[in-house]
Amino acid sequence: MAVKGILKKGEYYDSVTLMLVQKDALNIPGVEDAAIVMGTLQNKSILENSGMLLEEFKNATDADLLIAVKGKDDEVVEKALKEIENLLRKSRSKSEGSSDYVPKSLDGALKIMPDANLVLISVAGKYAGDEAIKALSKDLHVMIFSDNVPKEKALRAKQIGYEKGLLVMGPDCGTAIINGAPLGFANVVERGDIGIVSAAGTGLQEVSSIISNNGGGISQAIGTGGIDMKEYYGGLSFITGLKALIDDDETKVIVLISKPPHESVLKKLQDVLKNNKKPVVGCFLGANKEIVESLGAYPVSTLEEAALLAVSLSKGTSFDKFKKEIEEREELIKNEAKELAKHLKPGQKYFRGLFQGGTLAYETELILTDMIGDVYSNVPLKPEFKLKDSWKSEKHTIVDLGEDEFTVGRPHPQIDFQLRNKRILEEAKDPEVAVIYLDVVIGYGTNRHPIEDLVPTLEEVRKISNALVIVNVTGTDKDPQNKRALITALKNASAHVYERNAYASKVAGYVIKEIGG
Repeated sequence: MAVKGILKKGEYYDSVTLMLVQKDALNIPGVEDAAIVMGTLQNKSILENSGMLLEEFKNATDADLLIAVKGKDDEVVEKALKEIENLLRKSRSKSEGSSDYVPKSLDGALKIMPDANLVLISVAGKYAGDEAIKALSKDLHVMIFSDNVPKEKALRAKQIGYEKGLLVMGPDCGTAIINGAPLGFANVVERGDIGIVSAAGTGLQEVSSIISNNGGGISQAIGTGGIDMKEYYGGLSFITGLKALIDDDETKVIVLISKPPHESVLKKLQDVLKNNKKPVVGCFLGANKEIVESLGAYPVSTLEEAALLAVSLSKGTSFDKFKKEIEEREELIKNEAKELAKHLKPGQKYFRGLFQGGTLAYETELILTDMIGDVYSNVPLKPEFKLKDSWKSEKHTIVDLGEDEFTVGRPHPQIDFQLRNKRILEEAKDPEVAVIYLDVVIGYGTNRHPIEDLVPTLEEVRKISNALVIVNVTGTDKDPQNKRALITALKNASAHVYERNAYASKVAGYVIKEIGG
């Protein structure tokens, strides 16, 4: 086996271009592995774990391009490196040769679209705050997709938005649905009378999809970015969004989604909601119900419950009837898990969850901790259960692959499956693993070909492991990926497929309980 690489100082490509070139590189005959990445610390760590961190890469910086290839011999690797350089040249020529007019500034964009009222900002984080403030000064709502925005800039943008009654969604806001238009990672949902404010991106996707899949519809779905509910930011964007839904004639039911807010933010929410007449569902994952009830909201413990209760309220069904249905379903889940556990062998006892969505990972962590005890993670509920190395699982483990350690200089795992696929195969090789749990979040902005990019990996798993593969698919039948075909393909690859994360997590939890893991 040969490993060789090229370091290109100061040569930059966007992460999606690098992902596409890397996928092509992996199809070159004789190539076992390939990486085309910027030289961030995180990417160098990934290369080291793959056995491809060459000596000349060790001093590379974020501005340097690293190309590494592992192949059967020197001739294959040399040929692959030349082909990769050719692919990169073609991608740059294609971009530079485009005849489409692309405005280079906000002012330029407004000249060709003067009636625009919302700006989506996706630039390097250190510039995003100034761009947001500039847009707000023109009385435009903003969605800041960018991460790593300086705190003082982010706060100033939120303050301006709050004072003007303008939405400031973000920083690090990946999901919103405004007047029926999906922004960032978002699903194609039915229009309706349920409004959502969410400080949790995949939480918003999960809830809006379940609502749509169960006969309800969305009026507005406003993302805020998770940092908004922290004391420093004061929930300013969340409160602005909540006020907008209270004033919106098309919204009859409101859903709030977040991790438990800071006490000071909770007080502000109480003040806003004290004169509200609309029913509110409070899904503050991990919070006790007294906190939610203090807002005058209906408490729920999962994203699934939030969605189903919102649909019930929208259609005039009672809360008590809804609770009864949820409680009765528990026996069905137990029986299903008992049957699945029969397929495992003695010695298989651990859960391994590999997530694209941070909120879904957090929800599963809460559910499993209640059912089977503490779970190790790169984003643990308790500091003592933080993984020593995020690349190596310990006992029951949940990994959020959307964390910065995996995404700086790389596409988000909802777009690029390559990193998770490698980890899936690593987990499958562990004879003590009983359950490999995956989320697949579809919709606009996400991977357009999940069947081609995931199913072959699951077929490889079947060849080397007896572990149960449980997959939760978040999305709707109207999403561009063809959800039904995806589910069929996953099942044909022997995966056990569900469409609600809480339900799937409980199945996994009861399997582990059944085998005494």
